[in-house]
Formats: sequence, C-alpha cells, structure tokens
Amino acid sequence: MVDPELEELLKDAEALYQEALRDLEAGRIRKAAENAWGAAARATDALLYARAKVEIVRGLGRTRELYKLARMDPEVKALGLVKEYNDRMLHLHGSCFYEGIYEIPDVDLEKLIVETGKYIENVKRLSLSL
Repeated sequence: MVDPELEELLKDAEALYQEALRDLEAGRIRKAAENAWGAAARATDALLYARAKVEIVRGLGRTRELYKLARMDPEVKALGLVKEYNDRMLHLHGSCFYEGIYEIPDVDLEKLIVETGKYIENVKRLSLSL
C-alpha cells in the first residue's frame, strides 16, 4: 500500500504537470514554466519524503535535502535528478516566471517543460520502489 502522503504529493505533481502542458499548448509560456516548476518541486518533495524520510521543506531547504540525498543514494545520482531539478528551478522558476525571460541561451524552455514528465516518472519509480 502506498503511503497517503506520498500518493498525494505524486498526484499533485502530475496535476501541475498536466496543467503546464495545457498552458504550453495555449501559448502561456510563463504560466506553463511555473506549473512545470511546481510539478518538479512537488515530485522532489515526494522523493525526499520516500527515500530520505524528510518531511516537506520549502525553498533552499528542499535543495539542500536533495543534495544530501544524491550523495547517499546512487540511484538519485545516476539519474541526474539534481541537475534536472536545478535546471527547472533556475530556468523555469527563476528566469522565465520571475524575470519574464523567454529566450535563454542554450535552453529550450518548451522542451524543459515537456521533459518535466520524465523527471516526475523517474521520481515516481524511485519513490514507489521501496
């Protein structure tokens, strides 16, 4: 049986991701970026809850906990989840949503939004495999 808290976090991540895809389709790139970031953040909360037994943390606390988990958990490290998380935090949340920057050198924002689904799937697999 899946822990209800974990299940809720994963459902929330998936719902935000689906909303991001709808926003992207409608041309609302800034909104899509923020929803994709929110999906990645909720998925990360689920990963930390499941694999590190960390209660939900916000902001930089989440980042610190993810770094700690990656040092201790070879599967998290092997999947490059820290880089994936940081790319979304920097480009989707920081640059696109907060600063309104839609053209970032060497970054395809639409691809980053769409590939958030892969991040969520990787997190789900690791979170539910315990």
